[in-house]
Amino acid sequence: MPVNTIAYQHIVKELDNTKTCLVAVSKTKPNEDLLELYQLGQRDFGENYVQELVDKAAALPKDIRWHFIGHLQSNKVKYIAPFVHLIHGVDSLKLLQEINKQAIKHNREIDCLLQMHIAEEETKFGLDQTELEQIITQIDQFSNIRICGFMGMASFSDDSNKVRTEFNYLNSLFTQHKSWILEHSGKEPILSMGMSGDYPMAIEAGSTLVRIGSLLFGARSYAQ
Repeated sequence: MPVNTIAYQHIVKELDNTKTCLVAVSKTKPNEDLLELYQLGQRDFGENYVQELVDKAAALPKDIRWHFIGHLQSNKVKYIAPFVHLIHGVDSLKLLQEINKQAIKHNREIDCLLQMHIAEEETKFGLDQTELEQIITQIDQFSNIRICGFMGMASFSDDSNKVRTEFNYLNSLFTQHKSWILEHSGKEPILSMGMSGDYPMAIEAGSTLVRIGSLLFGARSYAQ
């Protein structure tokens, strides 16, 4: 399926009205598809797989802002540390330690979002409130990390009330900690929630960044 440029332009216009950042989720998609959106002005792209992200970053324009949005293993951080723009899914103190270690090696600060567990599904990764508070109390030991906000994934459900409740819960946590995030990062705090199927609800609930893939690129391309 070719890139849906009409959908892209519609979504960009919609998000401009709410000052919401669009990350185009390009996992499994060929470089040609990314370049098509790049030519339309898109600069933020999200990848789930480390090797794919490394390969695309090497081949595509250098002003692309690469977001790692998948579950990141500590032993893979070193591959994306030199260039990643934002790591969305930080879900443990151990992972933060490794990101900081690699950031020091590359003499840069790496921006991160803390992934909160908001869905009822046990398969979703993320921190609970106790783990969040542990990280907040220890964050000063990480000299080369900026915590720029929170990320969360709602339940994969047709129950819109459930999804809204989960988004609203994350927004309440975000609101509680917004001043801390601003003080720590020096940047406008980011609340990353909402994907192709639920992004309008996420924006209503206060999301400042949405991760949209299938509406732009069609279904994932796993078959080679």
